[in-house]
Amino acid sequence: MSDRPIPAARRAARADGEHPSQFRLLRERRFAPFFWTQFLGAMNDNVFKIGFTSLVTYQAARFSGVDPATAAFMISAIFIAPFLLFSATSGQIADKYDKALLTRWVKTFEIAVMLVGAAGFWLHSAPLLYACTFLMGVHSTVFGPVKYAYLPQNLDEHELVGGNGLVEMGTFVAILVGTIVGGLAAGIGARAGTAGGAVWLGGICIAVAVAGRFASSFVPPCAPSQPGLTINWNPVSETWRNLKLAHRDRTVFLSLLGISWLWFVGATFLASFFNFAKDVLSADADVVTLLLAMFSLGIGIGSLLCERLSKRRLEIGLVPLGSIGISVFAIDLFFASHALPRAGHLLSVGEFLRTSAHWRVLADLFLLAMFGGFYSVPLYALIQSRSEPSHRARIIAANNILNSLFMILSALMAIGLTAAGVGIPGLFLTTALLNVVVAAYIYARVPEFLLRFVAWLLVHTVYRIRVVHAERIPARGPAVLVCNHVSYVDALVIMAESPRPIRFVMDHRIFATPFAGWVFRHAKAIPVAPAHEDPARLAAAYDQCASALADGELLCIFPEGKLTGTGELNPFRHGVIEILKRSPVPVVPMALRGLWGSVFSRHAASGLERAVGRGLTSRLTLAVGEPLDPDTATLDRLQQAVAALRGARR
Repeated sequence: MSDRPIPAARRAARADGEHPSQFRLLRERRFAPFFWTQFLGAMNDNVFKIGFTSLVTYQAARFSGVDPATAAFMISAIFIAPFLLFSATSGQIADKYDKALLTRWVKTFEIAVMLVGAAGFWLHSAPLLYACTFLMGVHSTVFGPVKYAYLPQNLDEHELVGGNGLVEMGTFVAILVGTIVGGLAAGIGARAGTAGGAVWLGGICIAVAVAGRFASSFVPPCAPSQPGLTINWNPVSETWRNLKLAHRDRTVFLSLLGISWLWFVGATFLASFFNFAKDVLSADADVVTLLLAMFSLGIGIGSLLCERLSKRRLEIGLVPLGSIGISVFAIDLFFASHALPRAGHLLSVGEFLRTSAHWRVLADLFLLAMFGGFYSVPLYALIQSRSEPSHRARIIAANNILNSLFMILSALMAIGLTAAGVGIPGLFLTTALLNVVVAAYIYARVPEFLLRFVAWLLVHTVYRIRVVHAERIPARGPAVLVCNHVSYVDALVIMAESPRPIRFVMDHRIFATPFAGWVFRHAKAIPVAPAHEDPARLAAAYDQCASALADGELLCIFPEGKLTGTGELNPFRHGVIEILKRSPVPVVPMALRGLWGSVFSRHAASGLERAVGRGLTSRLTLAVGEPLDPDTATLDRLQQAVAALRGARR
């Protein structure tokens, strides 16, 4: 969430329920200069790398001592090396100093680096170009923690998903543009039989670096998160310390692993495109650009859709949806690759598009990447929102370290499978199946992802839900939510609409069921039993409730103690009062309307009745009341508040 004061105009917009489009951020100084700075930096990385790779591949004779068969791997490895060496130090620097000043310093450094690169292109000097590749890796290593620590410090909580979506979209569009520009510029000399391509590449890289430095001059001041930090310049010990820092919060650490896994998947696919086009699709190099375009557009559109699908808040339920889509379409890509007609020559883009079977390949790549956007944006937003502001940049640095390790593992896996005779489609299938295993591991360790996915799916398929006064649910700090109990999915509906995690107080019998019990235990739900059944369990439940509220968590209880059998409110039990006696925190009454008669309530309407009276999906409302002071929250007053919120509709 944002660490800076919220301007009055934006507070008023939030109070009125107004949520402008995420594209509005591109007109605001707190976001736009930063966005274009990072866009131009990502673009320049790829203009340089693609241009360098193309020159040493197709004009190898001009570069002495370079093996064109291994040059692409060398360039990639050299670029990644600084992430392993300097990410830990970069995270400390980003926490200690003003991020706007660091941004301008980094962009000035980029101009100097590109002067070295231009000299390397002009002189056809591979050592200079390799040195430039390493220095561009240093540039990206330093800027990475600044980039992702800047967003939560300058955006409101409800803007974080949209802002991350724009950054992810911009990054992949920049990669696409940089790839096209770098390839075209390098090809100028090849087509003319001159060294003109090298000159063009040098000039373009310098021009883009200067434009990035100009954009960075408009980035507003951004106060350091921990100005008194003493920097540890030992990269080994600091790398280990950063990883331990990230490991303090299991959800954050597994989110870091999840993002790094996406980089593993992305690196596997992107590195395979040239061989996939040539050996599987029988297509020329221009088709590689088309494949990359579909992949980049998919990531961009998926990233932008996250804001709409998540209702402009952090919705980690999209993460399992994303991982499912990645595997489904990667597996389909494997089968699509075996159903292609063979051509006697390398197909041009026009010839490639005239074959209907190739459209399935393009659709698979686009949809795979789109679901990758669903997967990555919520994870980045989760890390930013749940990391302590004082060391948020160092958490991002830990992420960069893990990303680098996973990309190296991706390359090693690809090399090993290729040496074993596995083709590119087999590599895609292996990656898809590994994705299933990794996803299962993460969701088993943090069932919150899976629960939020089920909740999100429920309210986007079976139910159409309207929330009245969602802003009354506290954004931070402890509180007790009390709600009527209408159906077996009440907790999931409330969870789906809450802006933050909730600890539910639930009947202990639920924990005896194999699957639900396992899930809710890992979701840290609190089992409760009546005093006449198990007084020791009841006492333990009160202790857990007090501990959760002391830690600033949200607690939700259904004071009726059981599902309604008539649709009307049952009398409230005194358990909620006992909780408030131990922990006097605000109480937020809530009411669910429209669940009675649904398939998950005790009175399920017939299929015909639902179709006529409710439509194919049930319309329901979650109404949130004004928070009550714990001293005045009697049972009668709470029941009256919930009854008034529910109204006549059951």
